[in-house]
Amino acid sequence: MPVKVPASLPARGTLEAENVFLMEEHRALQQDIRPLRIAILNLMPTKVATETQLLRLLGNTPLQVEVTLLHTASHEAKNTPAEHLLEHYVSFAEVRGQTFDGLIVTGAPVETLPFEAVDYWPELAELLDWARTNVFSSLFICWGAQAALHRYYGVPKHPLAEKLFGVFPHRLKPCHERIVQGFDDVFFAPHSRHTETRREDILAEPRLELLAESDEAGVYLIQSRDRRQVFVTGHSEYDPGTLHGEYARDLGKGLPIGLPRNYFPGDDPTREPLVRWRGHANLLFSNWLNYFVYQEAPYDLGLLRAEGGRA
Repeated sequence: MPVKVPASLPARGTLEAENVFLMEEHRALQQDIRPLRIAILNLMPTKVATETQLLRLLGNTPLQVEVTLLHTASHEAKNTPAEHLLEHYVSFAEVRGQTFDGLIVTGAPVETLPFEAVDYWPELAELLDWARTNVFSSLFICWGAQAALHRYYGVPKHPLAEKLFGVFPHRLKPCHERIVQGFDDVFFAPHSRHTETRREDILAEPRLELLAESDEAGVYLIQSRDRRQVFVTGHSEYDPGTLHGEYARDLGKGLPIGLPRNYFPGDDPTREPLVRWRGHANLLFSNWLNYFVYQEAPYDLGLLRAEGGRA
């Protein structure tokens, strides 16, 4: 999928060097097709790295995507230059009147706080409510998944005794759901979080379906029964060195942190991490874009609001 991006976006150079298919805006406008409109609410402090990770995965299918990067106006980013946000991001208020084929909400390093104690929670809650009628399909990642499960279904998050940190094997539940089309019976995914979503809370909600879980990492992949929402508790989008960077950061801050599990060969942090999640990550995003967005979203996105979010 060629991803339509501004020429000045920092992720562009990295992705072009990896032969990820990008398209400049002027060329995209010359194509007689409607690109998929995908909004990304980027709550991660490492915004440029997260942009690159998500665009890499969105660019791995044969469709055209137009990405709108969103930030929270009620929270001041401390790790991203204001100039970058001004040039490449818009606030929720600026898109409230628009409709989108898809929405991605990232994780955020706030999971130890109660949802309502997060400074931008009112804005996020409003965006989640807006997505019911203005977005056809939504993909929620890590804390973003916990926040959406709480807002939509009242599903709580629970604190862990220690940080869940590493790359863990997951198994599919017996099913033929399209979001896991092509997945191996056992696949790997990174996790980095202090809280969890419990399987009994998911199984108690008839509007949700548990699709994959891990003996070590717990619940991983959930979808709504109408297939309009996908919740991922891990970070399949992570780069090979992301967990290494988080490990070094926490060590530098004197925080209690162990080696990321199943990550460094021989648990030796001087060796290059072994990447075992890249194939599953690409399948997850391409399946979501193809089966949940492209195949189902109406050509006229105005129908979403006209029919209360159901086209």
